Amino acid sequence: MAKNFVQCGDIIEYAAPYAVSSGDGALIGARFGVAMVTLAQGARGNFSHEGVWKLPKAAGEAWTEGVKIYWDDANKRCTTTAGGNTLIGTATAVAASADETGNVLLEIVA
Repeated sequence: MAKNFVQCGDIIEYAAPYAVSSGDGALIGARFGVAMVTLAQGARGNFSHEGVWKLPKAAGEAWTEGVKIYWDDANKRCTTTAGGNTLIGTATAVAASADETGNVLLEIVA
């Protein structure tokens, strides 16, 4: 192990930017993560940056496999609309427009 290694990057401890429940998405600066525990705003806890997560999605949107997924931080949900939102990954399964959630593969994006 290199002497300057700090930790793996799949789960990182951050201060919650707003109150979150376990499994909620959150935009922490420019990084998106899924809360591993319930946290009050400002409380520190672990957020995951990897894996496939079932997350809330914008009503009326139908997703296809592989479509880019963005985080709408104002409404705390995923969307296929890029404008003003943060790219967080891609859909791993079809989601009908009536579905309230969709499966998202989190990807590191810069």
